Amino acid sequence: MTRLLLINPNTNAATTGMMRAIAQAAAPRDTLIDAMSAPYGVPLITNEEALLQAAKAVQALAGAIASVPPDGVIISAFGDPGLAGLRHRLSCPVTGIAEAGMAEAGSGKRPFAVVTTTPDLVGSITALAQAYGHGATMRGVALTDGDVHAVMADHETLVEALAKACQHAIDTMGAEAIVIGGGPLGQAAQSLNLRFPVPIIAPIPAAVRLAQKRYMRGF
Repeated sequence: MTRLLLINPNTNAATTGMMRAIAQAAAPRDTLIDAMSAPYGVPLITNEEALLQAAKAVQALAGAIASVPPDGVIISAFGDPGLAGLRHRLSCPVTGIAEAGMAEAGSGKRPFAVVTTTPDLVGSITALAQAYGHGATMRGVALTDGDVHAVMADHETLVEALAKACQHAIDTMGAEAIVIGGGPLGQAAQSLNLRFPVPIIAPIPAAVRLAQKRYMRGF
């Protein structure tokens, strides 16, 4: 039995449970997904300050993770907070959902866009894409309309807002693939798969696939 640990870098236990369920559904039968929430921080990461705090909270879990080592760790927030720090301290592969989602979307140098709800994180998402080697293929970040908390308060509202942003990315950015940018957007991402002529990448399943590959090849 392979065991992967999903870390939710925010403090919302319901979000942790939702993301764990998505990861488990995407995993092979012989893989168990465990989950942990950040020990402190915010229930939803919407700006750079919260992202930095989440990175520290994720790294604070290193000792507890190392005491019962998993076969891989997934950081399930789109800024991949704490990724470098955990890689330095753990002996297992550590995968970020932004890292994995962008890798799938940009496969074969395909132009892609990120669709998300958080305007204050556009700069960090763009910088992350460049750091991961997608500067030439990432066409931009398309945002949902309205206040992020209001949009995310209702599932159907969120799905339709993301769908509108996806269409905008296809029409105006030339995106040939789209990554839904956020772990808490996981359920909505799954609702969009068949609505567009381009691949819509749900980042949590993408991270499960990449984490499995790294484990199998000894990363």
